[in-house]
Amino acid sequence: MSQHTDHGHHHDNTEFDWDVLGPTLEQNAELSSRQYAEAARWIAGLPTAPKVRRVLDIGSGPGVISCLLAQVFPEAEVVAVDGTPALLERTRARAQRLGLGDRVRARHADLPDDLAGLGEADLIWAGNALHHMGDQRAALAGFAGLLRPGGTIALVEGGLPPRQLPRDIGMGRPGLEARLDAINAEWFEDMRAALPGSKRETEDWSALFTAVGLDPQGTRSFLLDLPAPLSGPALDQVVAEFSRRRETFGEVLSTEDIAVLDRLLDPEDPAGLRHRPDVFLLMARTVHLGRKDRPMPTC
Repeated sequence: MSQHTDHGHHHDNTEFDWDVLGPTLEQNAELSSRQYAEAARWIAGLPTAPKVRRVLDIGSGPGVISCLLAQVFPEAEVVAVDGTPALLERTRARAQRLGLGDRVRARHADLPDDLAGLGEADLIWAGNALHHMGDQRAALAGFAGLLRPGGTIALVEGGLPPRQLPRDIGMGRPGLEARLDAINAEWFEDMRAALPGSKRETEDWSALFTAVGLDPQGTRSFLLDLPAPLSGPALDQVVAEFSRRRETFGEVLSTEDIAVLDRLLDPEDPAGLRHRPDVFLLMARTVHLGRKDRPMPTC
């Protein structure tokens, strides 16, 4: 998961019960699908946009974005690439359900090792996947090597972490989410450092595109803004996120913050997330584009 939660892209498939987590990842990605659809339409509408016949969705998770890309690029074959068989099964089922089974294919691959076998593409969508690869520059160069002339890489990295509660929620010390973000940033750094072949890379994505021979084509951020009060899948996502942080960061949180989290996660507590009128969901996803030049025509 990234600093702002990954919503189903490229997770370590040894740590989770995917039969349990799969539906949650799918639901979370569906919540953000408007952001991703807007991003895909931005790419499709660029003056430099390639004719998109083949798309690679790198770290595709349960396939929500793969299917969305198939809808935005109706002439394209979309290959959902992930290292988790259970999530690829969800992708196949989703594609069939949406009538996209003839154009969305699921491909098992452990990245970056299996990158070379994925074949050429006009668009490579890497949603919160690159930061799970130890040598990000080498992985991005591998992506670039798969692009057809004029093709584009859409790199979803950065943005803003989610905000889900007011600064002062009326219990405990104000600023709980800011403290959780700071702990999450440390966790993210430890995760990066532990990756095989991990190399530190300045997160100037345009410069990184240039370094691997691509032309930066712009950066845009896409907002998810669900105001309070939340209900349904959006509230489920907030509860799941706070549960994850309580479980993951329990050893480093203060006693006071643990007590507050336990109250927030108690479905019977009137001050809990399930009963609060002030829970919202506000976050931003940032998409960076890099394009492979077409060769100059020879006289």
